[in-house]
Amino acid sequence: MQKQYETVFIMTPVLSEEQMKETVKKFKSLLIDKGAEIVFEDNWGLKKLAYPIKKLSTGFYYLIEFKAEGSLIADYELAFKRDERILRFLTVALDKHAIAYNEKKRALAKEKKEADKTIV
Repeated sequence: MQKQYETVFIMTPVLSEEQMKETVKKFKSLLIDKGAEIVFEDNWGLKKLAYPIKKLSTGFYYLIEFKAEGSLIADYELAFKRDERILRFLTVALDKHAIAYNEKKRALAKEKKEADKTIV
């Protein structure tokens, strides 16, 4: 049975834009190749870390929300651990309330974006 998950990972800030996109593509294709369905993704950009990690104070944040079998998660997280470009990652299984909250949040963001377009 497929469950819905959300993964946020932080990439090292020394990556170029191209290297960052390549890293994201690697983890997305890993999910797709294993039969997962990507529901939503969001690039949060370069942000300050709450505490230094490997003597770095910033990192590129990226979020991927997906539906997959539970057995996929162990392989997915192992790939994060093996990649030196990844500083931290966290995968969370979403319950029905979290899924509803995420859908509502996306709908409000879409409405706001469309409203901003009509103002301009």
